[in-house]
Amino acid sequence: MKKIWLPAACLLFSAASFGQTVQKAIYYRVSFPNAVHHEAEIEMTVPQAPGGKFRVRMSRSSPGRYATHEFGKNVYSVRAANADGSPLELKQVEGDVYEVQEHGSVVKISYTLFGNWTDGTYASIDPSHAHLNMPAAFMWVPGQETRPLRFEFQDLDKYGWKVATQLHPEGDNVYSAPNLQYMMDSPTELSAYKESSWTVPGPNGKVQTIRLTTHSDDDQPTIDNFAKKVQKVVLEAKAVYGELPLYDYGTYTFLQDVYPTVSGDGMEHRNSTVIVQPAPQVAGREDALLGTFSHEYFHSWNVERIRPKTLEPFNFEHANMSNELWFAEGFTQYYGGLLLERAGFDTPEEYTRTLTGLVNAVLNSPGAKRYSPAQASRYAVFADAGVSIDPNNTPNMFLSYYTYGGATALALDLRLRSEFNLTLDGYMRQVWLTHGKPEKPYTIADLQNVLARYTGKPAFAADFFKRYINGVEKNDYAALLAGAGLELRKAQPGKGWIGFATGAQARGRSGQARTNTDTEGFAITSSTVMGTPVYKAGIDAGDIITKADGKDIKNLPDLNAAIEGKRPGESIGVTYKNRTGSHTATVTLEENPAVEVVTYEKAGKTPNPTQLDFRKRWLESKVK
Repeated sequence: MKKIWLPAACLLFSAASFGQTVQKAIYYRVSFPNAVHHEAEIEMTVPQAPGGKFRVRMSRSSPGRYATHEFGKNVYSVRAANADGSPLELKQVEGDVYEVQEHGSVVKISYTLFGNWTDGTYASIDPSHAHLNMPAAFMWVPGQETRPLRFEFQDLDKYGWKVATQLHPEGDNVYSAPNLQYMMDSPTELSAYKESSWTVPGPNGKVQTIRLTTHSDDDQPTIDNFAKKVQKVVLEAKAVYGELPLYDYGTYTFLQDVYPTVSGDGMEHRNSTVIVQPAPQVAGREDALLGTFSHEYFHSWNVERIRPKTLEPFNFEHANMSNELWFAEGFTQYYGGLLLERAGFDTPEEYTRTLTGLVNAVLNSPGAKRYSPAQASRYAVFADAGVSIDPNNTPNMFLSYYTYGGATALALDLRLRSEFNLTLDGYMRQVWLTHGKPEKPYTIADLQNVLARYTGKPAFAADFFKRYINGVEKNDYAALLAGAGLELRKAQPGKGWIGFATGAQARGRSGQARTNTDTEGFAITSSTVMGTPVYKAGIDAGDIITKADGKDIKNLPDLNAAIEGKRPGESIGVTYKNRTGSHTATVTLEENPAVEVVTYEKAGKTPNPTQLDFRKRWLESKVK
């Protein structure tokens, strides 16, 4: 989020010495009389209310998300009153906007909040916890964004809850934020969580605290042991940049929630991150759960302080479009996997599977062939968990900026190492010093300028950004990986392939999977991928395949079995039906373009000392 100058916030309270009116804090009181049915009662008190009519509203977007989410749908029984409790006229002028009519100097807005979705975006309330993403939970007053805010959480003793948040504790279950931007960026977990913490040297000789708060069915020793693993990841991230960020109150908090029915998610924030994992418990799954921690903590630098100018300031009234998510999210995706390897949680052999996913995505996705990383970033306003029920053609026109950017980071890292004897770590550190540490928002051109200065080769930087960031050309991954003794090869050489990877499931209007129990055959419910054999044969979404090579087809496994043992170039007859009738197409099988990355050792080759040294310097721990 936007940088919060806390000293400036403190000066706000002494503004009267300059003849200005002190802005009193907007005060929220939050209680949970009906938590069993996922409701909270919220009262917002606005002292020094704006004169005349003024509006209050719910947000439509949230930090870390780039699409709209319509949080107003879960707010109801909205009322307004004067300080003495006398009711005020309140008009709902939009779905998530209310207008207060004539009023006194103090106005109280009260409402019921429903929340039953535990992730990084929404709110979830039940007797075990209140998991609050602030834009999903709290109304605010447009035009009053610079005012301080305070929160009083009630019913903590009733449920046995404690408070985990990056909001500043004021005592007596009251917490504060200096302004709206900081408040919206401060997710809060109320639960009987278990905590483990440690200190890490910070900038300017300051020691900072890292807290792991975990709401799960685990004992304290399990959380303490897991915290030691998280600490290794934290130190590897710190080694990339050379220092921690300066956390606003000297503390960074992981808000972890683990339970089988939650929605898996990770959502970065300025001094904290929400990590929600659908698993029975942490115990026995520690290493598998670390990936989200690695990615989200890297955001502590990249996104939260190394901040795209397109996201400054964050607008809570509509989707926030950015050109730079290939860097903000994609480079973070690359480091999320790399740091796990450096910390010793993945072997080089295991890490090749991560590389396989990145390289396949960028080389074999139609979206990457047609659209640049910058264009893919802008599509986030539709792709980032945006709400829609109609199908789209993303298989053929979009590649996630996570994987697109991750593959681009991989290529740049290997090129810096092989061509300049430099590293992506060094580049990230320069971006940090130029834009992150002083919190100066950047553009794509700024990133190019830093690369030019870092390499001393403006022509290289200009060429890289022209071809691979603003263009659709691809780096020579085979040659780059070979430098580290890694081979890029076909994953299924010599095998016939029809063009399906997995079967897509239809989605109903309610968001539940739609089952077609009366349908015979394999129903295609999402776009077939451009360039595949089935696409070339004219078969697409809405078609139902009933026979292939003379065999009855009921599902995708049946279809795969029908082509088992066939080779590229062979043709099979495929019978399918749709609303225009029954049809037969001839499908010519091809070799699957999917590739895989393996070590030379696994490929039966012997890497030379130079390759082994390159691999070691790239993947070894950087913690001194």
